[in-house]
Amino acid sequence: MEAREAALRQAYSHALRWLASLPERPVPARASVDEIVRALGVALPDGPSPPADVVDLLATACEPGLTAFPGSRFYGFVVGGTEPAALAADWLVSAWDQNCVMRAVTPAYTAAEEIAGAWLLDLLGLPGDSSVGFTTGATMANFTCLCAARDAVLRGAGWNVAHDGLVGGPPVRVLAGESRHMAIDLALRYLGLGRPELVAADDQGRMRPEALRNALPAGGQVPTLVVLQAGDIHSGAFDPFGECVRAAREAGAWVHVDGAFGLWAAASPRYDRLTAGCADADSWATDAHKTLNVPYDCGLAIVRDGSALRAAMGQRGDYLIQHEHGDPIDKVPELSRRGRAFTVWAALRSLGRSGVAGLVERLCRHASAFASGIAAIEGATILNDVAFTQVCAGFGDDERTDRVLARLLDDGTAWISGSTWHGRRVMRISVSNWSTTDEDVSRTLDAIRRAAADA
Repeated sequence: MEAREAALRQAYSHALRWLASLPERPVPARASVDEIVRALGVALPDGPSPPADVVDLLATACEPGLTAFPGSRFYGFVVGGTEPAALAADWLVSAWDQNCVMRAVTPAYTAAEEIAGAWLLDLLGLPGDSSVGFTTGATMANFTCLCAARDAVLRGAGWNVAHDGLVGGPPVRVLAGESRHMAIDLALRYLGLGRPELVAADDQGRMRPEALRNALPAGGQVPTLVVLQAGDIHSGAFDPFGECVRAAREAGAWVHVDGAFGLWAAASPRYDRLTAGCADADSWATDAHKTLNVPYDCGLAIVRDGSALRAAMGQRGDYLIQHEHGDPIDKVPELSRRGRAFTVWAALRSLGRSGVAGLVERLCRHASAFASGIAAIEGATILNDVAFTQVCAGFGDDERTDRVLARLLDDGTAWISGSTWHGRRVMRISVSNWSTTDEDVSRTLDAIRRAAADA
């Protein structure tokens, strides 16, 4: 007990110092992999070390190699920070050390999962009787939903994939937009369905309903999945759900929505128009670490037909204690997993309905401020319609844009990644962190102006 408490006190002290450093520290990491390896030491010790000393070494050696992901000026990829109540809850999750798969064994976790799931459905305007599974992230949330979808459409065609596998069964068509996220292709590959058939999209990445309608089979003769998107990774644009879902329904297709970060627009009265018609789909995937800002390892797989999810994901074993009302194990792929729903419950309980809406609206407001500020820089162009939290900008030709990005990272004030969109290099800003302030946006814009002037 004494050794454990000493280690925890050491971790707490280092964690507080790390969090306190975020407002002013350079956002990029300052040390290389090789430097961290040398600091950690490559030789395995012959004997044991005091746990507190191990924690101290880990924190001290790794600190220079940490990127300020949870800081308020990290705008790369689409990753949020960690809201305070969710961070504290995650510490409890590790201390409680619950394997959260069976209702009878972990009633506390099951209660938190059921409450958090119901709150999520309410906030996102999704059918209240849908099933919610808590996965590792958005990729596995998409996988989980598409697994339920694959099995359901094949079952509708008279084929039991759980018993007979895919070999010899009817082919499954998957239609997705040209601008879908790569996680969709990965999930489909895992599921043995291969690359999707691509449906034309407009210049913002929104699927064209008429192109979808023309690509769909008539009369529901072929098992078909349609994958729509809430939040394009570059533009932030949303597919026109109403028209696309209607077209898919007429063809008897299952409709899945990849809403890794954009599904949260439904929680805001100002932005819920972006998800109009989305609730008519069959399944939805999102990531609570993104817009909701809970710790990593928390995707959400939501399926309207709970029996389809249970048929695809449910596991049985003689040693397991199955409950007549169902178990968390019935909704996700993993047997061993941490208590993800505790952190979601904590974030939602802390923020409340208005707090979640305010978070979404604040992120969008910052994105608009970035777009306005960059547009005023000589030679800079905003390339997307800033509908949500994503901003793409160019600074002339590709070479100059890359120079601006390189100088910005060297400056250290912020972390913004480059990308290639519509065949040109862009600066891609993703505003995802709950702690970003107007001052952070102003400081970052100043850094972008300096980088542009030097490029």
